[in-house]
Amino acid sequence: MKYALVTGGSRGIGRAVSVKLASQGFAILINYVSNEEKARETAALVEEAGSSAELLKFDVADAEATEAALTAWQQAHPDDYIEVVVNNAGIRRDSLLVWMGPEDWSRVLQITLGGFYNVTRPLLQPMLLKKRGRIINIASLSGLKGLPGQTNYSAAKGGLIAATKSLAQEVGRKGVTVNAVAPGFVKTDMVEGLDEVALKKTIPLQRFGEPEEVAALVGFLASPEAGYITGECISINGGLYS
Repeated sequence: MKYALVTGGSRGIGRAVSVKLASQGFAILINYVSNEEKARETAALVEEAGSSAELLKFDVADAEATEAALTAWQQAHPDDYIEVVVNNAGIRRDSLLVWMGPEDWSRVLQITLGGFYNVTRPLLQPMLLKKRGRIINIASLSGLKGLPGQTNYSAAKGGLIAATKSLAQEVGRKGVTVNAVAPGFVKTDMVEGLDEVALKKTIPLQRFGEPEEVAALVGFLASPEAGYITGECISINGGLYS
């Protein structure tokens, strides 16, 4: 059985990615931190898509908790490995830097960048031994161009893009690809509080994206057809920025 781990998989883009990968034949490991109800809803959708789902509760920013959860899963599945990792977990804590508290700075970076490290590092060795793996990082428009009020988020997502390009060079010879997807404004909880009417006027396609559109791109990058793509950050933002 092929396994894919989606961090922050209970809602939004993570949920859409989980369902998409399930339709491609992957058994889905749904990571979440606190909202078990939403995680179980995602699991039901994965099963409706014809695959199996397993919930993994841990905070990706907590190195010990992450390692314990992944080690326990591997011990329970000694003949299997996680072939696809989608590093999707992330939060926004927007504020102008002059008023940004240290907790708002560090928490955003801990989840996005620390989470990438905590989740990806222990899963690399099995991929390298099997000479097959896909690491897909959910970055952001903010990490490419920067957005006011998001210095912390832009720093985290920009760092994730740089890490993507570096890791791709380390593991490519072993058949592991590493790519990033950079969504613009997508209809999820992450855009709550933003002025959708005003923002849509700045987007050439005149609308926000749908989580399923991002998931379709992730699904392609996880597929055999994307085997010659690595080290890339692919924008999906309706033409807002390229």
